[in-house]
Amino acid sequence: MSKRLITTSLQYILFLGIGLVFAWLSLRELDHEKWTQLKASFKDAKLWLIVPVSLLLLFSHYLRGLRWKLLVDPMGYNVKALNTFLTVLIGYLVNLGVPRLGEFIRCTALSRYEKVEVEKLVGTVIVERLFDAVCLLIVFGLTIGLQPELYENITAAFEKITTSSPVVEKNNQSWIIILILLAGIGWLVWKNKKRSELGQQLIGIGKRILNGLLSVKKINYPQRFLGLTLAIWILYLSAGYIGFMAFDTTKNYGITEALTILSVGSVGMIVSPGGIGVYAYLVLHTMQLYGLDYTSALAFGWILWLVQTAVILFGGVISFGVLPLINSNKKNNQ
Repeated sequence: MSKRLITTSLQYILFLGIGLVFAWLSLRELDHEKWTQLKASFKDAKLWLIVPVSLLLLFSHYLRGLRWKLLVDPMGYNVKALNTFLTVLIGYLVNLGVPRLGEFIRCTALSRYEKVEVEKLVGTVIVERLFDAVCLLIVFGLTIGLQPELYENITAAFEKITTSSPVVEKNNQSWIIILILLAGIGWLVWKNKKRSELGQQLIGIGKRILNGLLSVKKINYPQRFLGLTLAIWILYLSAGYIGFMAFDTTKNYGITEALTILSVGSVGMIVSPGGIGVYAYLVLHTMQLYGLDYTSALAFGWILWLVQTAVILFGGVISFGVLPLINSNKKNNQ
């Protein structure tokens, strides 16, 4: 077994373990009485609302595929919107198992059927992630701006998580190691670029990634790109807002509370694979800040996470089968 595979496996086990720890933390207060209340909450919930929430999330993934197409096409391609949509779902599915690997897998999947160099696609995905990071900061800003009284409570909760959990420290170490390796490789390539065939290949890869990064400057419809970005986050927000209507204890909450759930939920999705454990844990404690009782907050957090995960699981698995089918004619012609 290669060292790289061992490292990847250990990293996955670490993130999964942390997720399971948070899952246990969110469930540890369940005694017989609270378990009875939790079952009653699920029984009385309007579970038919899972359908519109799932459709909203699925449509947000489709818009993400359209936005990705806007970054790819200016490099001289005309990729199918359906292909970008399906590969986005595949990437999310892979991320449930191995964090961050899904971004590379969706690039290789699209490259296979659209004949776009993987390195260029990686550059466009980095651009996407940068825009999403900015959007998340805006969401945090709106959350705190509309609810300044929550600032101290949320800050204290995040500080507790980041200081008690090895995830952040591990992520920082990982990125530092990656940056050091990239800097070392860059220096070696620069020093030996005239003599090393490997160096020339690495320089070529770097140029193609840079080309993908610069694709944001070549967008033919920048207003459409920004509009799609806004629509994606509005759909995320709407899914949480409709989720409130599923329970009698949460149906009176509104947009401001949905913004808070979107903020902390996004953090949960980053911390562990697919947000397992951490998402429900953060939503649980956040909703308790609004005065929601433990069992209702627990039920709300877990059902939101389950719906999002189910959409990715079913959508990703179906995409694996549909993608080669819709591209079979193109492959035969080639």
